[in-house]
Order: sequence, then C-alpha cells, then structure tokens
Amino acid sequence: MAFPRLRVPTSSRQVTEAFGGYNHNLRIGDGEIYDMKNLCSDDYPLLSTRKPRGTYASVAAPGGLIAKDALCYVDGENFVFNKNSYTMQLLYDCDSCRYGAAGDRSCSAYQEGKKVCQKQLISMGAYVIILPDKQYFNTQDVTDFGPIEAEFDSSELGSEFVSFSMCLGDGNGVGEDVPVDDKAPEEKEDGMRWIDTSTSPHVLKQWSEASGMWVQIASTYVKIEAAGIHKKFSQYDGISLSIVRKADEENGDDALAIRGENNDKILDTAELEALEGSAAIWDIGEDYIVIVGMLSHAIAISNPIIVKREMPVMDHVIECGNRLWGCRYGPAANGEVVNEIYCSKLGDFKNWNCFMGISTDSWVAGVGTDGPFTGAIAHMGYPLFFKENHLHKVYIGATGTHQIADTACRGVQKGCSQSLAIVGEVLYYKSLSGVCAYDGSLPTWISQAFGNVQYQNAVAGAHGGKYYVSMQDMEGRWNLFVYDTEKGFWHREDDLHAGGFCSCRGTLYCIDEGDKRILQLTGQMTETEEQEPVEWMAQSGMLGLAMSDRKYISRLQLRLQLPEGSHLSCWAEYDSSGRWVHLFTVTGRGTRAVTFPIKPVRCDHMRLRLEGRGEMKLFSITKTIEQGSDVR
Repeated sequence: MAFPRLRVPTSSRQVTEAFGGYNHNLRIGDGEIYDMKNLCSDDYPLLSTRKPRGTYASVAAPGGLIAKDALCYVDGENFVFNKNSYTMQLLYDCDSCRYGAAGDRSCSAYQEGKKVCQKQLISMGAYVIILPDKQYFNTQDVTDFGPIEAEFDSSELGSEFVSFSMCLGDGNGVGEDVPVDDKAPEEKEDGMRWIDTSTSPHVLKQWSEASGMWVQIASTYVKIEAAGIHKKFSQYDGISLSIVRKADEENGDDALAIRGENNDKILDTAELEALEGSAAIWDIGEDYIVIVGMLSHAIAISNPIIVKREMPVMDHVIECGNRLWGCRYGPAANGEVVNEIYCSKLGDFKNWNCFMGISTDSWVAGVGTDGPFTGAIAHMGYPLFFKENHLHKVYIGATGTHQIADTACRGVQKGCSQSLAIVGEVLYYKSLSGVCAYDGSLPTWISQAFGNVQYQNAVAGAHGGKYYVSMQDMEGRWNLFVYDTEKGFWHREDDLHAGGFCSCRGTLYCIDEGDKRILQLTGQMTETEEQEPVEWMAQSGMLGLAMSDRKYISRLQLRLQLPEGSHLSCWAEYDSSGRWVHLFTVTGRGTRAVTFPIKPVRCDHMRLRLEGRGEMKLFSITKTIEQGSDVR
C-alpha cells in the first residue's frame, strides 16, 4: 500500500548566549534588552540581577557627600564626618539663604521652591571646602573648622583710634622725624631717610655712603595699628581695606570726612585714600598689620576701618595642582557682571586676592565665550570648565602665567554639573545630546542606547569601572543607568533619584533624595536589617520582524537559574496588540539551572517580558524558527 509522503516543515534554531544590555531603540541587536529594571553586567555574558543595597544613614536634609579618610556628608546645618556630627550652622533653606531667593540668587545650585541647599564639597589636602557657605572643615583636626572669609571692623572691637605710620617690611619704624620736603636735606649720613614730595606719588629715599647718592627705596610700607586687628588674618593674606567716612557737620550730612585723633577734619586725605583697596599683609603682630604704602607722616584717625579677606562668588569650584579653581558668569560680589575663571593662592584656599608678583599668587582671567558655566572638573592634571557648547582648559604655568584654551564642542548640559565623573582616565558627562566620553581630545557620544528619550538634571558617580548616572526624563520620571566602560553596555537599575555619588574605601554611596537616606550601592553592606529581595524586569525588542519568507517563532526555551525563594513570571505580547498575555510563573527551588519551554501563539512578531523578585541568572534563550505557508 502506498502512503502519501508528508513534507516536514523546515525549522532552525537560534541561540542567544550573550546579553548586551539596555537598548531603547526600535531595532536592537540579538541579546539586547529594550527595557529593564535592576539588571547588571556583573555576570556577563549572562544577564543577572544587581546586588542588594544597604542604608548607611538616614538624614533629614542631605546636602552633599565626599570621600576622605571616611565618608563625609552634609545634613541640614551640620557636617558629618565618620558618622560624627559637627554643628557648623551651614546654610539650609534656599528661600532664606543670602545666596538664594532672599539674596542675589548668585548660587549656581539655587532652584526655585527647593528647600534644601545643595552643597559643593571640594577636597584639598586634609580639608573639605563647603560651598556656597564658604566654610572649611579639617578632617585631621576636627576642632579646626569655620569660615574661609574674615572681616575686621575696628568699631566692633572697641578700637577708638586707628594709627597709620611708615615702617619697614618687618614692622619696625623707619626712624623718628623723617624729613618731608621737595628738596634733599643738606645733612647726609649713611642710612638717613627722607620723603621726596617733588614726585607723585611721594617716594622714600635713603643716603648710601657707598654710592655717594640718595637711593630710592622701591617698596615702602605702612603699619596699621588697631586693637584686635591681627586675630583673623595671617601673614601674606590678600585683603581689602576701607575707611568708614563720618558725617561732616560743616557741610551737611551727605558730605563725608576723615577725622583725626582730636576729631579734627583731615583736609589732605589723598595718602590715606591711596591705602584703600586691595593689599597684601607683609607682616602681622599684636594689634597691627603691615601693607605696602606711603605716608608723609604718622596719623591717627577716629574713623573705623574695615579689613576683609574675601572669596569670590563662584558657580563651580574644583581642586587642581594644590589650588582651588573656580568660575563665574554673572554678577560678582561688587555687582559687576563678570565672565571669569579664578584660582586661589598656591596651597591656600583662603586667599583669592593675593597679588604680590610671585608664582604662588592668586589669579583671575576673563573668557570670551557667551553663556553660563555649566560644570567644572580636574582631568589629567588640568582644570576644565564647561559651558553647554564650549570647553575651557587651563594650562597651569609654573611661574603663575596660566593660559586658557577654548574648544567649541559638546559641553555639559545646564543643570548637569554633577554628571562629571572620571572612570579610569576617561571623563564622562551629560551633554545636550546625551552622555559623552572625553579622553583629552574631543568628546564622543556613547548614549545611542537611550533612543529618542531626552534626559536632564543628571547626577553621576564612578566606581569599579562603571559610570552611574541618575537622570530625569522629560515626563519627570527618574532613572538610574549604569555604563560598564570595559564592556560598553548600559543597564537600567531603577527609579532612584540620586542627589550625589561618592566612592569611599571600595564602596559606592549615594544620596537617595526620595527616602532621605544615604545608600550603599556596592561593597559589604552595613545595614543590620535583612535586605529586601530585588524586583527586576527584562523586556525584549520585537522578535520576528527581521525574519522573511513567512518564517515564525514556534518555540522558545529559557535556560536560567533561580535560587530558592526567587520567582519569575513570563509574559508575551503578540503583533503589537498592546495586551500582555501571561504564560507562566515559576518559583526557584535551588541553584541548579533549569529550562522553561514557551509555546507562543503563531504570529508575525512578538515581545517577551520577564518579571521577577530575587536573584536570577539568565544563561540563554533558544528560538525555534519554522517556515510558514503562503497564507501565513
């Protein structure tokens, strides 16, 4: 008997054994995941869940964190170092801060309606500099903390009179009864001095027996004496000096005058007024300071004086080469609009206005590019200052002749100053077009996997070869993405709204803005309570769209590992219907890998979604593809 010969459908198998991470584009590669939650690349080529997190500390108002010998962070008005809290009366509420809504809004971290003041914490040696508060904390001597700026007001300390007199650089007098004339004295004796008034400004001259002539003394000094003037300053501090004028009874209240010790109006104030402004303290001692200047004679005044050591208002500040570097676009402290880059005195973060003509001086320079500065970081020994479309690189000169090079390129997006982080030797940051990598030449775009979704307000950190970045999409949803720089893969973890990251002693910490706590993302967990199992999800791209000739997926097999206590649910969507069909749910029973077969509905294309709770490792996905008929 003859039987009809049946034709066996042609079939083939495709095995995916390497899973490449997150890719939110319509067309993605084999093994890539269109959407995910709490997955990572730690076990690549497997797809696995991230490690559980721990809570380092609960905080009332987290303002920033930084790594020193131990973790440091700001909590409201207090600074916390190694879990010990120090009261520093830090700025807390943006709406009442002198740099926020109640002031000139010069703080780059100011956000309307935001209550907690976001800090910039900068490490320099053993010190932590806290901005915009302009305070410092010494982590080696925890009793040493306080304001960077200093101010002396002679009226507040009860100084009835302030004395001005000529002196040498060490504070000693130049001699009694120094002649003041427009002609040289007839009497000549080695070392004798006189003030020549025939020139403007006046000059101090000294008779040199060796050369047989009057020699001009290049630098002349003025000693300023007032009770308590020495307490807040140090030698070589850069200061500003001003004399408070008193009302002039003779010419009306609007006229101001300088009055002498006997309350007599000083008519010739030019020499005193020449001392006002910026100066350097060449010597300091009990109740006196010495600055460069010239006086024809000693004088005591009843007017108060104000001496200040100030730090400029800056948008972003970093440390590089044992100096602090900062930038400012907008009104300065004196109200003048600036577009400048600054650096402090070498090894001294308190001095920003010390200009003594030496290599260790402070420094300031203007830039020509328009727009606000959006971020700053030290990279490979150079201070980098970003705008949205520009990069300013400072070449540090050993003699103090620093130079700025400007490059027009993709800069840091506004509001993403905290996205700057260095992994290995490469700098990563969030630009307008996406996340960029900068190796010292030109930035390159590395966030093609994000598809058409735009992000803002990025905050990032680096740890263990990975770049962690928390960003907000245009719909207000927060996302924590992790970029594995060695493998080149992105993974999405969850909806964490991070206020800052910090890698300290092999552990990555971050501020959880939602739950007001400091999280441990990696390392040995210090949380005493039992960790909650991780909830995860993986959603594939469109399966089957790339197949032609009426081929379809007839069978799927998942090879994975589910430890005891973990569970997994599998869902499928057919032909872009928008309806997800539940296929199965399974609970883990041990460490042995198991295979789960899936028989999908015959369709043109499909999507697969795996959801679960607890640890999971996916080894492979096998697709069986068969040839369909001419009808379907």
